[in-house]
Amino acid sequence: MEVSGPALTDEQLAARAAAGDQPAFEAIVLRYQARVYRLAWRLTGNEGDAADAVQETFLRVYRGMASFRAASRFSTWLFRVATNSALMQRRARARRRSDSLEQFLPCFDAEGRHTGTPEELQAAARVDERLDRRRLAEKALAAIGRLPRAYREAFVLRDLEEMTTAEVAEVLGLEPAAVRQRVHRARLMLRGFLGALAGVRP
Repeated sequence: MEVSGPALTDEQLAARAAAGDQPAFEAIVLRYQARVYRLAWRLTGNEGDAADAVQETFLRVYRGMASFRAASRFSTWLFRVATNSALMQRRARARRRSDSLEQFLPCFDAEGRHTGTPEELQAAARVDERLDRRRLAEKALAAIGRLPRAYREAFVLRDLEEMTTAEVAEVLGLEPAAVRQRVHRARLMLRGFLGALAGVRP
């Protein structure tokens, strides 16, 4: 039977998947994998960690499908699992030693000549120009990663994933008032940071 059609809700697919219907679970993955990856990337700031978080999310969802209770929306439960998976990946990366950047130092031969080809040298000369054009956008994205964890989670779910305050509260296990307060403070911090980059005092 077709399981990916619009007539089937998330909860119906989840019920079928919990009963052992593999195509139903695959339909859930197809429906949500892009959003889960986007959420994980925004919480970790790292493509590799985001990909690992997606894999871990759906593995945990698959194993825990029977424990899902339809009293809450399936998507809310899924994003709670995804948020926890992403944060676990972020903490694991923070514990890992950073790779050295020495491999990116310029190389010279015995006579002191740079070993890079003319094309490589020209590309290197254009790096600063490229960075200037992208700096503000990159700093804005990096700023989200620098938010304190509690504020980052609420901000990403509410403003970037466009979940309702009630949904964010359920995902994070908070009262709606606490979500609103965290999102507000996150906005103030980001606004102040970006304003400082532009030379505007808060």
